[in-house]
Amino acid sequence: MQHSAEIGVFGGSGFYQFLDDVRSVWIETPYGPPSDQIALAEIAGRRVAFLPRHGRDHRYPPAQVPYRANLWAMKHLGVKRLIGPCAAGSLQPHVAPGSFVLCDQFVDRTSGRPDTFYEGPIATHISAAEPYCPQLRGLALEVGRELGIQVHPTGTMVVIQGPRFSTRAESRWFQAQGWEVINMTGYPEAILARELEMCYVNVSLITDYDNGVPGHEAPVSHEEVLRTFTANIENVKKMIVGLIERMPEEASCGCGRALSTAR
Repeated sequence: MQHSAEIGVFGGSGFYQFLDDVRSVWIETPYGPPSDQIALAEIAGRRVAFLPRHGRDHRYPPAQVPYRANLWAMKHLGVKRLIGPCAAGSLQPHVAPGSFVLCDQFVDRTSGRPDTFYEGPIATHISAAEPYCPQLRGLALEVGRELGIQVHPTGTMVVIQGPRFSTRAESRWFQAQGWEVINMTGYPEAILARELEMCYVNVSLITDYDNGVPGHEAPVSHEEVLRTFTANIENVKKMIVGLIERMPEEASCGCGRALSTAR
């Protein structure tokens, strides 16, 4: 294949502008075009593909992101491991803005998003018991702690439809369930990666407290989210680069065998 990569990152141009010899390519998929061109670069001797999930100009709101095209394009390039950084809100007082959460579970509260590659004629039931790669989560935790970032090793992400933020009643409900993180793009990205037998790790950068968290009842604003995200973007870059540098050639997880028990 003329263009190839072994590691994929769903992130905007800010994640790879500091790299040399970046080549951008369009990938045609059976599910339409991906969010944007994919940038190919090399980090620590590894071929890495970067794709902004919302498009470079942020044209796609969460429910309209072409998730299947994005994941298929990564698989087509040969990607086996995916890093999915995202901005997210906190539902618990101890998960402070500026900290990172390495989610190990999600709760889907979206609707109408195409969320499988397997629509027949063979019924395919992917296990979602452990939706994120345990090997990559462990590596990300090591990297984050070495960088001095406050990292929560586990967390449940509730994924809402968006583009609106939650009502106070919804936020209090999510908090009462004990869930830690709220986001609009976490589903179906992770489960589509599993269907294609790719490892996937979520890195949630907490940008705000959701408006149902005690002591933080002020409404969430897009301006606040952007301000916190911008202030912490360098830590996100360092986390991604450190994770790529530490990633072993061989996987010790079962992500690459997900289909073996799905049919």
